[in-house]
Amino acid sequence: MKTILLIEDNEAIRETTAEILELASYKLLTAENGKEGVKKALETKPDLVICDIMMPVLDGYGVLQIFTKNPQLAGVPFIFLTAKTERVDFRKGMELGADDYLTKPFEESELLSAIESRLNRFATLRPSYDLQQNGLNQFLDDAQAIGGLNSLSADRKAHSVRKKQYVYSEGDEPTRLYFLKSGKVKTVRNTTDGKELITGIYNTGEFFGYFALFEDGDYTDSAITLEDSELVYIPKEDFLQLVSVNPEVSQQFIKLLAGRVGEREHQLLGMAYNSLRRRVADTLLRLNEQQPDTIIQLSRDDLAALTGTATESLIRTLSEFKQDGLIEIFPPMGAIRLLKPEKLRRANW
Repeated sequence: MKTILLIEDNEAIRETTAEILELASYKLLTAENGKEGVKKALETKPDLVICDIMMPVLDGYGVLQIFTKNPQLAGVPFIFLTAKTERVDFRKGMELGADDYLTKPFEESELLSAIESRLNRFATLRPSYDLQQNGLNQFLDDAQAIGGLNSLSADRKAHSVRKKQYVYSEGDEPTRLYFLKSGKVKTVRNTTDGKELITGIYNTGEFFGYFALFEDGDYTDSAITLEDSELVYIPKEDFLQLVSVNPEVSQQFIKLLAGRVGEREHQLLGMAYNSLRRRVADTLLRLNEQQPDTIIQLSRDDLAALTGTATESLIRTLSEFKQDGLIEIFPPMGAIRLLKPEKLRRANW
């Protein structure tokens, strides 16, 4: 249930408007002047504010300025309610950041339509989602509310994919965005001489496959499950429409893209200029940062492909790190735990 703060000094208008909103299933906070309204907003942050302009103690313009400058209240949709119709008042309110304007007297349908429009427009994606704890459904619910895309929530079935299976192959046409509900996936490219280079490792709670969707081209790598995994598919058309209509979603995926591109550039520069020990150390640190406080469970072949070296060279370097007390290796699968990550990071090899 959305919470609306109604700030209006006229008792009759305040009570009538409050009754309309309560009948429309909104939770109401009411205040008879601007100062009281700000106080209530700080106690309980509303989803939207309807505020009269001409009021004692603190007028509507003052209330809006406080909302705009207060980090706790900034971004709350704000609708001015006033009997004034002069253009100068409209202009001043909009310049201060008001989102809409209703002139008294108003129709019930006009009020409810303005509220619904503002709430839908300003429904924003949260900065972060716990994608391992039902966060994908929250993400898609919010995305659907913003973009009006029913098909985003139409099929959230998780598809089981066994270990070492291809999710997509290099050269395939992308048809969907992938969300890793559980498991682990690698993306790889094969060199002309048949060697495998791992371009990314994706863990539970991460999206993948979005590079090709943004580029509107075929996949330039392949995605393969490293363990039994569960994937959720989001259709390409729905995803692209969503990012085109909502900047919040776009910003999230731009950050993902920027992070992955930066990671790949660092990986390629390391392969070109760093020593083997430095490359192995950087790879271990990068994997450790992706999932802090967990052990690294990758086959030696996959770890070598991620580092850009031969498996034999990787094994020899890991053995040296173990002897130096930098890492711990657990038999029989050879999982790795970093014991001294800062020493690995600062070492000058």
